[in-house]
Amino acid sequence: MSTQLIFAIIAIVSALVFYTIGVWSERLSGKLKLAFLILFWIGLVFDTTGTTLMSDIAGKFDFDLHGITGALAIILMLGHALWATWVLIKKDQKAIQNFHKFSTAVWLIWLVPFISGMFIAMAR
Repeated sequence: MSTQLIFAIIAIVSALVFYTIGVWSERLSGKLKLAFLILFWIGLVFDTTGTTLMSDIAGKFDFDLHGITGALAIILMLGHALWATWVLIKKDQKAIQNFHKFSTAVWLIWLVPFISGMFIAMAR
């Protein structure tokens, strides 16, 4: 196993940990908070890093379920983090209370490429 692959795996798993903690902490508390926003951004950075490393290892982008949902997940994570940032800056109390619904949806979509990536790796 190459060093690059090890770093990619560590980054992707770190994304899972940080993003999951952020999303589920927000959902359980019922309120978007700065700490959760920070976890969203950390998860995005780790996911982008891991995905970039994995793409570099593969040497190409595949237009399959994994590739398309992976790209979509990063776009959604970025939109999610930006929107959460905006909601907290604006101090929109209704949005702060209801933001967890969007967070959970993005997290569920993010799981598709994470899980499909594991299955692809195990099949090799």
